[in-house]
Amino acid sequence: MPCIVFLWHNFCLYKGMDIQKINRRHFVETDLYYRVSLGLSSKLLKYENGIFHLEVTLGRKWDKNYNATAAEIAHAWKNNHAELSQAIGCKVFIIDLKSGENKTMLIQAGISPGYDAFKGILFRKNYLN
Repeated sequence: MPCIVFLWHNFCLYKGMDIQKINRRHFVETDLYYRVSLGLSSKLLKYENGIFHLEVTLGRKWDKNYNATAAEIAHAWKNNHAELSQAIGCKVFIIDLKSGENKTMLIQAGISPGYDAFKGILFRKNYLN
């Protein structure tokens, strides 16, 4: 019996994506401004089934709440990277350095301190209707 696969959206088509290359480009083009001026850094963790995953680290200068942060950074990534332009959503994992003094030391040592918040963003309005 032949195997038949139906792709119901173009975002289900997965093309090999070089996450490290995208992160390097993002660091030079966008993240450096956010990091130095606003106290926020972000990196792409993965892209799967039309959803990309971001890790966002909030520094002492950043004053927006988690919801505003997730929306701003998710849209910045989607709008600035052609590889993510067809994404339908984003999962944002937030590390807030203001919530613990030891977190900065852990990050500098290469240890992930755990996430303070998890947020999801859908880019298309009425997508769930």
